Amino acid sequence: MNSPSITIQPKKLDAFNRPVKAAKGIPRVVTGMLLPLALIAFAEIGVRTGLIPAHQLPPPSEIVKTLSFLGEHGLLNHIAMSSARVAAGFIFGAGLAIMIGVLVALSQRLDALLDPSFQALRAIPSLAWVPLLLLWLGIDEAPKLVLIAIGTFFPVYMGVVSGIRGVDRRLVEVGRLYRLTPFALARRILLPAALPAIITGLRNGLSLAWMFMVAAELIAASRGLGYLLTDGRETSRADIVLAAIVLLAVLGKVSDWGMQLLERHLLAWRDNFTSESQPA
Repeated sequence: MNSPSITIQPKKLDAFNRPVKAAKGIPRVVTGMLLPLALIAFAEIGVRTGLIPAHQLPPPSEIVKTLSFLGEHGLLNHIAMSSARVAAGFIFGAGLAIMIGVLVALSQRLDALLDPSFQALRAIPSLAWVPLLLLWLGIDEAPKLVLIAIGTFFPVYMGVVSGIRGVDRRLVEVGRLYRLTPFALARRILLPAALPAIITGLRNGLSLAWMFMVAAELIAASRGLGYLLTDGRETSRADIVLAAIVLLAVLGKVSDWGMQLLERHLLAWRDNFTSESQPA
C-alpha cells in the first residue's frame, strides 16, 4: 500500500531565519499620531499648570483659536499662495534637475565639468541666496520661485545621478545587445532602474521646497505662511508663529504623503523588504 502523501507547508522566515507573525495591532496612522498627541497634551498641561511660560509657548487650545480666527481673515489665501509657490518652484527645479542629472550621469566629461560646481553650490544656505536674487530679480515673484527651485534642484539632481550610476551594468549590456539608441537606453532601462533613487530625491526636494519657501517669503511678501511667521515675530504673537509652523508641518506631510502614493504606484513591481512583520 502506498502511504498517504503529506504536504508540509514551510514556515515563512524573516531575514534572521525565525518565523514571521502576521502584522496585527493598531493601524499605522494611529501609531503615528501618538507622539504628536502626547506632546500636545504635555504642552497644554504644562502651560495650564505654570510649568511652561505662556508667553513663550501658548497652549495648543489657544493656537486652535488663532487658527480659527485666521481662517476667518484670509488664511486660505495665505495657504494657497504658499502652495502655489512651492508647486511652481518644485516643478521647475525638479524638471531641470532630472534633465541635467541624466546628462551628467551618462557623460564623464559633463560630470567632470559640472559636478564639482554643483557640489559647491549645494552647500550654500538658503538665506545666502536672498540678497543676490533681490539684486538680480527684484522683489516680485521671480526671486521667490527661483529660490524654491534652487532648494529643489540639488537633492533631485543627487538622486538622479546616484540612481543611474547604481544601475546594474548587466542591464545596460542587455540593452546594447538589442542595439538600443542612447535615448531608448535611458528611457527603457536606466530611468526605470534608477526610479527608486529618483523618487527619494523628489521627496527630499519637495521637503526642501517647503523650507526654501519660508526663506523666499521673507523677500517682501505680503501673503503666504512665511509672511505669517514674519508678522507673528514682529508683533510678538507666539500663537501666530506656532499656528504657521503647524500649518507648514501639515502641508509638508500631506505633500509627502502624495509623493508616497506616487512611489507606491510607480514602484509596485518591487519585491523589497518591509518591516511590517516583526520576528517572533
